[in-house]
Amino acid sequence: MAQKPSIPKGTRDFGPAEMAGRNYIFDTIRSVFRTYGYAPIETPSMENLSTLLGKYGEEGDKLLFRILNSGDAFSGVDYDAFRVEGTENGYNSKALSLKVCEKGLRYDLTVPFARFVVQHQNEITFPFKRFQIQPVWRADRPQKGRYREFYQCDVDVIGSTSQLNELELVQIVDRVFALLDVNVCVKINNRKVLTGMAEICGFPDKVVDITVAIDKIDKIGIDAVEAEMVSKGLTAEAVEVIRPVLTLSGTSAEKIAVMRSLMSGQSASGIVSETGLKGLDELEELFGYIDAAGVGCDVEIDLSLARGLNYYTGAIFEVKAKDYAIGSICGGGRYDNLTGIFGLPNMSGVGISFGADRIYDVLKGLDKFPSEVTSTTKVLFANMGAEELRYLLPVVKSLRQSGVSCEIYPENTKLKKQFDYADKKHIPFLSIVGGNEVEAGVINLKNLNTGEQKAFAKDDTDGMIAFIS
Repeated sequence: MAQKPSIPKGTRDFGPAEMAGRNYIFDTIRSVFRTYGYAPIETPSMENLSTLLGKYGEEGDKLLFRILNSGDAFSGVDYDAFRVEGTENGYNSKALSLKVCEKGLRYDLTVPFARFVVQHQNEITFPFKRFQIQPVWRADRPQKGRYREFYQCDVDVIGSTSQLNELELVQIVDRVFALLDVNVCVKINNRKVLTGMAEICGFPDKVVDITVAIDKIDKIGIDAVEAEMVSKGLTAEAVEVIRPVLTLSGTSAEKIAVMRSLMSGQSASGIVSETGLKGLDELEELFGYIDAAGVGCDVEIDLSLARGLNYYTGAIFEVKAKDYAIGSICGGGRYDNLTGIFGLPNMSGVGISFGADRIYDVLKGLDKFPSEVTSTTKVLFANMGAEELRYLLPVVKSLRQSGVSCEIYPENTKLKKQFDYADKKHIPFLSIVGGNEVEAGVINLKNLNTGEQKAFAKDDTDGMIAFIS
């Protein structure tokens, strides 16, 4: 019995209709990136594990797809050297995996970008503005809106600390989703504010544990987040200091004012956080720019926004669709020293990533794809016989050279079958040219949506294009 074909969970095939929609998203995003002066690069699908490990936190490391070394990866391995008594399988599995896996599939595009900048620092001009549209892989549990293989559309600028870069990212988000006709809300926080929260609650060394917990608030709720913080060593008093921050409401200015009082020593602990105050200054400056720039989409401060990636040091962003229930569709932030890991310190950058797969799901769920996107062919020429084909071929060639996508039905068969083909492929125009049309030297074109029909001289390419445009 033949094996039933399948693909790994968390991956997907994309047929012509899906690819048309995806390319519509990619082309829209790419066009906006270019108008802001960003240039494209690409990096390999795989990176050295040494490049990837330790950049995404402990949970992120677990989600890395590792690639076995070529050939017999386990040949010559001294298993006794990795034996550890008392462990589940009797071995130091982490150390053993590093022995047999030197490479991994990239988890995101930001860390490879940092590696690229350091490796090519003498060839690029700073500030360096790049965009990158490529797939990434994460060994996550597949579910709605979460895949193991998915595309990211990243835009970053590195080599500048100006808050104008953060503004530009917000403007890019605003423009992209205006073009895609999706209502979104941009949520912004600052990692320095989160560091300040850890300081004023008396646990400055727990900032990673606090941010990892807070990052789950939308998924597990505030009570579970507080319980997780306690399990990581925070006291009930410390959690009490953090709680009002997570439930803070009001305008951006009001939120900043409340936080400024807390960071200035007016919390229950009485501790002052200079780092937190610096983060609030940056938020205030950024929101001043956003107001002045006239950004159209909703933008708000969300002090519970953490984003789990350890390399963020300043502003952090998350974008959510307002009219469709799905996770964040964009996310990013500022990183002050990501390139320092690779030997180029003090090179601040900021970027944001568009999740193309989730954006696709949003557009499909809201029926926002333009009708012309789903059709790759504009005109179908019916096949009425050999003589008619010879008459049509120069016409089809001329239309194609003018950028019109055309097909000739390959078989001379019943017209109903050819009509059905056009209908199933959402081809909007049909041309039926028989012996009478050949004798008269004309081309008939019919709009299948409206029923309108018109005849054109065989060489009137411009007239035909005007009719089908």
